[in-house]
Amino acid sequence: MRILATAIAAAALLLLPALPAWQAVLPESVAQAAQRIDTVRAVVRAPGALPPPVERRMEASIEAISEQLLVGKPAALGNTQADKAAALISEVFDKVLVGYTVRSVRVIPAAQALVRVELLPWDDTIDSVTVETHVDGMPPEVEQMVRRDLAGIEQVFDRSLIGLPVAATDWTNGVLKREVNEFLAAHLPEFRADFDVAADAAAHVTLTVYPRVPVVRTVDLSMRSDTLPNMLLLTHRELMRERVDMLVGVPVAFTERHRAAFEALFAAALDAQPDFRHQRMKTVVAFTPGERATVMCRSDSQRYRLRLTGWLDIGRSAGENHSAKDDLLVRLHAGRMLTPRDEAYGLLDVTPQDVAWRWQMGWHHSFGQGMQAGMRYDFKDERLVWDAVWQLTRDWLLRYEYHEADSRGEGALRYRLHDFLSVEYALDDAGGWLRLIGNF
Repeated sequence: MRILATAIAAAALLLLPALPAWQAVLPESVAQAAQRIDTVRAVVRAPGALPPPVERRMEASIEAISEQLLVGKPAALGNTQADKAAALISEVFDKVLVGYTVRSVRVIPAAQALVRVELLPWDDTIDSVTVETHVDGMPPEVEQMVRRDLAGIEQVFDRSLIGLPVAATDWTNGVLKREVNEFLAAHLPEFRADFDVAADAAAHVTLTVYPRVPVVRTVDLSMRSDTLPNMLLLTHRELMRERVDMLVGVPVAFTERHRAAFEALFAAALDAQPDFRHQRMKTVVAFTPGERATVMCRSDSQRYRLRLTGWLDIGRSAGENHSAKDDLLVRLHAGRMLTPRDEAYGLLDVTPQDVAWRWQMGWHHSFGQGMQAGMRYDFKDERLVWDAVWQLTRDWLLRYEYHEADSRGEGALRYRLHDFLSVEYALDDAGGWLRLIGNF
């Protein structure tokens, strides 16, 4: 037995180099018989233009039908069987097809079988498409933004309808709906759309877009100024309330995507007012989207500085340079920008307790980085005052004043609690005290 096994192994080694030659002379049909149809690819053709989305839909339908008939069958399918499969595909597809007649079907067997379908369109075809768009429930400004996002939607209908038989419109409605939804997902995802097609040689499409939830429910509006009294902005609050209320009912995601456009729109509405133009006001809007949205408008003049403040000193000792009646004071600051960095200004201080007032005139220069320095002259006490201010951050401020007449220095660190209220700790030669400052 061991001698027989050795002989078989030696014979196999001798025949191994000749194996490729034996494979070459094997009948080709034997090799093909081992192959099966794994996939099917369909190709649809028709005289004239076949809309690409419709063509893809037809090919997908034919592939689904053909896979049921062909997958798993031998790749070397005989002509008779191929013709039978082609006839069945033609019969099934022709029953679901409207607007076209199946002219011929040919099956070409292979591991990836090919099914060629020739269609014959019915007489009338769509030559042109007009699209009429409606935006439901949106104010004019928002509607303009929506229409800009919808630019190009006409091409979707052109691509899907032109060249299509008029009778095939209903059959392709699902294809058209998917194409429109894909366009909206890419360009206007916050809205959904319905459309109606009046099929004819010159087709007319009526497209209506609707907002998706969540939408803006309420808008909180705030208006502030660092260069003018905030009370002066109240005259424009009704205008701004009307403008920001356009957001109500608009999808939250849409307002988020167009945040910059809404901020510019609101700012332009304020800056276009005659008194704002005269004072060279510049408005910056901060918009926070949400179902409860917030809009903060900060309007400041590039030409004038007009501020009304009041302060109350707590724990300040009365002395030679300070009277208890001066603990409560109201100050009006009126300035004119000579250059972007230089301001000439006047101060009017009123102490309500003794109904006394004083005038001061001064000049400030800004060095940038929140730092400025200047001088002013007190006409009542006939003295010169030097001052310097450093805005450390938005809420923290450091200031210092030097009064030449009595060689007195005064420094303070201020913190802004709110746009209308600040608190500071001040210190001079006589000691320290707390000051509450109101911004009106």
